[in-house]
Amino acid sequence: MALPDSLAAAQGALAEGSENKLVAGGTDLLPQMKNSMVSARRVIDVSQVPELKVFEKTSDGTLRVGAGVAARSIELSQLANNGFRALAEGAGVVGSYQIRNLATLGGNLANAAPSADMAPPVLALEAEFLIAGPHGQRRVRADEFFTGVRRTVLAPDEVLVEIIIPNPGHGSGGTYLRHTPRRELDIAVVGVASQLTIEGGRCTKARIALAAVAPIPLRATEAEARLQGETITPQLIEEASQLAVKAAKPISDQRGSADFRRHLVQVLTRRTLTTALERATHISTSRNGAI
Repeated sequence: MALPDSLAAAQGALAEGSENKLVAGGTDLLPQMKNSMVSARRVIDVSQVPELKVFEKTSDGTLRVGAGVAARSIELSQLANNGFRALAEGAGVVGSYQIRNLATLGGNLANAAPSADMAPPVLALEAEFLIAGPHGQRRVRADEFFTGVRRTVLAPDEVLVEIIIPNPGHGSGGTYLRHTPRRELDIAVVGVASQLTIEGGRCTKARIALAAVAPIPLRATEAEARLQGETITPQLIEEASQLAVKAAKPISDQRGSADFRRHLVQVLTRRTLTTALERATHISTSRNGAI
């Protein structure tokens, strides 16, 4: 095992072999190795790399979250809860308290599980991912990062450094909800994040992101377009919720049938849009993630 103390050292260790793997919290990698899903010649512990621990809001309101920041830190942070509520809520349902103290934002995203709880919020918030490799750094939009089940644009010698989330601005509100058979320690059957910006009584931006209904987390762009420029009403929310179902490509498995998942997409989209609208227009709501 390697324990680098800088991003350059982590990159150097990673470049020594294509079978080397990064670990921060280990809540995904270690169980996968134990179950022979992943093999690693060498494990590189990046928990001491300061570049991955950045957690700050810049002067223009942009939120910078290092890939090594724990889910529990995001869940409790006023930086996230003040303007980036969907991200805090996604972080707040990752496993148990013990897991959230270890699991990191970067790990949750780079693992690229279709059901990842922090993926829909970063999609709805139009985040960019800062990636470092042997040829320098690059930025990738969240909606271009995921390429398949447990696959991303990350090359074997690249490190996900930071998630950069632009300021949603005044009049914007969002939320994340999921459905699971159990309250904790379970994987989302469906997860939905919605983010609305309201100006002058009309929707100037709508973003709806879905998890666990396709090989990758994805946006419901047709539903988003239906809301754009409109005064949001319950009827319009219902229309958008139905359109969101069209974006889903669910499968049937032991956790739920494809038809059940489509039903959940409609229900959760309706609920998240309703809450996003209330938050965008400064009406207080309660947090409720149950169906």
